[in-house]
Amino acid sequence: MTFMPQSQNSVDPIKLEKLAEVAVRVGLQLQRGQDLVMTAPIVAMPLVRLITNHAYMAGAGLVTTFYSDEETTLARYQYGSDEGFDRASGWLYEGMAKAYQNGAARVAIAGDNPMLLSEQDPGKVGRANRANSTAYKPALEKISNFDINWNIVAYPNPSWAKVVFADDPEPIAVAKLAKAIFAASRVDLDDPVSAWREHNTNLAARSSWLNGQRFAALHFKGPGTDLTVGLADGHEWHGGASVAKNGVTCNPNIPTEEVFTTPHALRVEGHVSSTKPLSHQGTLIDNIQVRFEEGRIVEAKASRGAEVLNKVLDTDDGARRLGEVALVPHSSPISASGILFYNTLFDENASCHIALGQCYSKCFLDGAKLSQDQIKAQGGNSSLIHIDWMIGSDKVDIDGIKPDGSRVPVMRQGEWA
Repeated sequence: MTFMPQSQNSVDPIKLEKLAEVAVRVGLQLQRGQDLVMTAPIVAMPLVRLITNHAYMAGAGLVTTFYSDEETTLARYQYGSDEGFDRASGWLYEGMAKAYQNGAARVAIAGDNPMLLSEQDPGKVGRANRANSTAYKPALEKISNFDINWNIVAYPNPSWAKVVFADDPEPIAVAKLAKAIFAASRVDLDDPVSAWREHNTNLAARSSWLNGQRFAALHFKGPGTDLTVGLADGHEWHGGASVAKNGVTCNPNIPTEEVFTTPHALRVEGHVSSTKPLSHQGTLIDNIQVRFEEGRIVEAKASRGAEVLNKVLDTDDGARRLGEVALVPHSSPISASGILFYNTLFDENASCHIALGQCYSKCFLDGAKLSQDQIKAQGGNSSLIHIDWMIGSDKVDIDGIKPDGSRVPVMRQGEWA
């Protein structure tokens, strides 16, 4: 018996090999003797095997992979007891956190069906998400605080491909999604590693300009949006490659087109509308509209998935506050592709975005030396969740606001000013 659908023949094996190499050499820069923890949908096994090969060739200590499966996920909602939706495998996440504490790197392969739970009880979905977020916190803190080198890449799961290219037969949809993933990840080029080096240099230059400006806030203005995002005291912009606390330079997201920093959890005012759907834990949330007062979302609605959105916002107090603001030009390659991926790893790189929940401690000057209390005092948010959603388009302008109130154009009609 094989787990691999026939449509997997639509995936270019040479480019898939390059993606595995980029994940290890660029995404992780895996160190000799370092263990690796990998999570993946079971249909992504071809990429898992290639990453495992490249990890051991790079000198990995031990590679351990945890698989998920859509059919068994659905079985829980179809046959599981009601009380079971308030539980999660905390023992597993505690083990992952211990692995990271002991120096293991982490790679996650994205590619789940974004519509998997769209027909399931939103109440159960919300409860399961909350339980999972609570249990995952020990591991998430190691990742969001950049204690370790980590990376996310994507695999063209057939069920995901059929959502993105709904009108095509499955083999064609998979081929199209694979081609789009490879292009966005720069593995369709002759020398992807060099291409990533150049791309990281360009993102670092954008970050340096923003850091030199020392803005107190950003003002977003566009259809359905008039939002002022105060920036945390001592915030620092990052983009592309980052140095983790263990000293390893990694590219957490492949692909990536963003530069990002930490907002001030108490200084966000106004209203904002999403410009792309948010796919969260198998539920599609569309046309999000929220209003902030003193940093907190006080009103939220969506044309689709509103019940799940509001349950997410009720995860904890920090879930209604921002942990990240990111700038992406509308002309980014992912935006220019015209493809809506229904996957945050890609869609966030087509648009400026904000994230609900946990902040990144690395987005502070000397962030590695700051305690959690110091990060909070400077405006950093704490939460069980970190969920990005898109608010940028070619109709959105952004100004940087200096401490004296003067304004500097940052973006006009979605492009760098």
